[in-house]
Amino acid sequence: MKNIFCFLLLMPVFFTAFTQNKEKRSLRPSDVYLLKNVGGAQVSPDGKWVVYTISTVDTSKDSRNSDIWMVSWDGQQTVQLTNSGEGESTPKWSPDGKYISFITTRNGDKNAQLWLLDTRGGEAKKLTNTKGDIEEYVWSPDAKKIVMSIKDQDFSDTAKTKTRIPFVMDRYRFKQDIDGYVEGRYTHLYLFDISTKKTDTLTKGNYDEASPTFSPDGKQLAFVSNRSNDKDKNENTDIWVMNASTGSVIKQLTTWAGADANPVWSPDGQSIAYTTSSSNLAFTMYGQNNIAIVSAAGGASKTMVASLDRPVSRIHFTKDGQRITMLVADDRKVYIASLNIATNTVDTLAGGQKSYSNIDRCPASDALVAAMSSPQLPTELYTIENNAVTRLTHVQDSFVNAINFANVTGFTSISKDGNKTSNILYLPATATPGQKLPLILFIHGGPVGQDDYGFDLSRQVLAAGGFAVAGVNYRGSNGRGTAYTKAIYADWGNKEVQDIIGAANYLVSKGIADEQKMGIGGWSYGGILTNYSIATDNRFKAAASGAGSSLQLSMYGVDQYVTQYETELGAPWKNLKKWIALSYPFFKAYKITTPTLFMASEKDFNVPTVGAEQMYQALKSLNVQTQLVIYPGQFHGVSKPSYQVDRFERYLKWFEKYLK
Repeated sequence: MKNIFCFLLLMPVFFTAFTQNKEKRSLRPSDVYLLKNVGGAQVSPDGKWVVYTISTVDTSKDSRNSDIWMVSWDGQQTVQLTNSGEGESTPKWSPDGKYISFITTRNGDKNAQLWLLDTRGGEAKKLTNTKGDIEEYVWSPDAKKIVMSIKDQDFSDTAKTKTRIPFVMDRYRFKQDIDGYVEGRYTHLYLFDISTKKTDTLTKGNYDEASPTFSPDGKQLAFVSNRSNDKDKNENTDIWVMNASTGSVIKQLTTWAGADANPVWSPDGQSIAYTTSSSNLAFTMYGQNNIAIVSAAGGASKTMVASLDRPVSRIHFTKDGQRITMLVADDRKVYIASLNIATNTVDTLAGGQKSYSNIDRCPASDALVAAMSSPQLPTELYTIENNAVTRLTHVQDSFVNAINFANVTGFTSISKDGNKTSNILYLPATATPGQKLPLILFIHGGPVGQDDYGFDLSRQVLAAGGFAVAGVNYRGSNGRGTAYTKAIYADWGNKEVQDIIGAANYLVSKGIADEQKMGIGGWSYGGILTNYSIATDNRFKAAASGAGSSLQLSMYGVDQYVTQYETELGAPWKNLKKWIALSYPFFKAYKITTPTLFMASEKDFNVPTVGAEQMYQALKSLNVQTQLVIYPGQFHGVSKPSYQVDRFERYLKWFEKYLK
């Protein structure tokens, strides 16, 4: 394979990079405060401007704050549109180009509201006064109305007393990270009239509606909803259509038992393209999205690009309706592709060892704006026009120009059963040719996800600490096809660990890693695999397991994955041996000798703290060096900047203690 790592060939590259960049400083954990996030890009109707957001850290509030900017299509003019302490998100152009709408919480509002900014000048004006949370919104083609998806109002705090009324659940899935305990609140569609400020209810009932989108003539809406009898026990979302007015009859377009989502109207309004899961299991995680097309009037759907066998996302019709542009995740890369609908063939529009994370089509042409990052460059915006990729923004310049980043390359390892695993290696910028380094295998979560050639702050920070750092796309990862993803179905901690150990063996055999100084870590499923790995291989001298679990039996009813558990493993009382077998890191804790740092987030309902607490208690009882860190008030993803810095510092301190 082209990306197999060859140490001898790359030595001159590493040495040259070191000598050229020695005046730059190394990356450090506190750089979390300096890194900016770029997102939300949308092209104006006339194709002359791109609106987007830049998120920066407000150290006084210890949180991120997002502001709205716009840049001219040629990149020559950049204008900051908002600069408030509350933060703004989801900017969108009105179809006539006169306004930019956005969501923010200002002036003491409890819920975020829609605001409107006149592009001809003046202050932003508040548009809505909803009682629930606005989750999505979309403009009508005539720019006179907006459809919003709004979550039902939370009445828990309406009592006169400050005491929160008891949580009362009667749903099968009653827990969800960030949302917390799931009560009887649903998300519905509402139609807002710009001129009259009147809001009409479009949908009701015990269902959630998402991804609303207007037909080109503005008369109809397509949206996504799970209206199956046991909606909590499956992920059977379908595409539905209705007239864009109150009291309209709702018509079901798709009937696939898996997940149909992300509807997009064709320019002539005759058909709807959407993403459809390759799996029809109640829990569809091990599938991947294809594209399907269905007539807006109803009928059989036609699945496209199934032969591609790669997950697709962010679909857009071209102006003539003959093609669909999309993102494709493929073996450590995420590229932009074009689907020819007539021939069902795919062409690459923009690729390489990069990761594209978003695309939007210019309404005036088939040119695209895209967010993209590469191994040594955080996300920026780019235009793709006439097969040319041109950088549009330079948000990260001051940050990037000061840092001597790790050198990044791909390599392929072979596991003991012969599986070829695609991986990514980070070597410190200060590494010298032939130097054997302490190794950290930093494992991605998911498990369905992949380490790609996008910018990775975590691995860059660890490499800056003087470690060789490897990301391993173990079986269960995407980008390699559905069979590769589903290889770990009901067999956790087996093939993935073989792939992780295979990657470690490869780096040792090439003289890159010091076998006596190997560590492992990760978050979420990366933390789970850390536990599986240290219970399998005693060569690891240090580990950092974040948001992980080992006694899988104890997670039933504690986290948000009951549908997956019962579909994939069976109920514990029906398949106890399977549950115990998959809990081997806990039941074989006496075999673990690796000093391990366990981390968790206090409010995590994805992988609750009990997963880390149990393993910490076990190793403490066994007199193995260990420590437990709980981040207060955090959900599965640690969002508070100071905690992100703290986590990096603890990683480095722990691995330095035991690997150096």
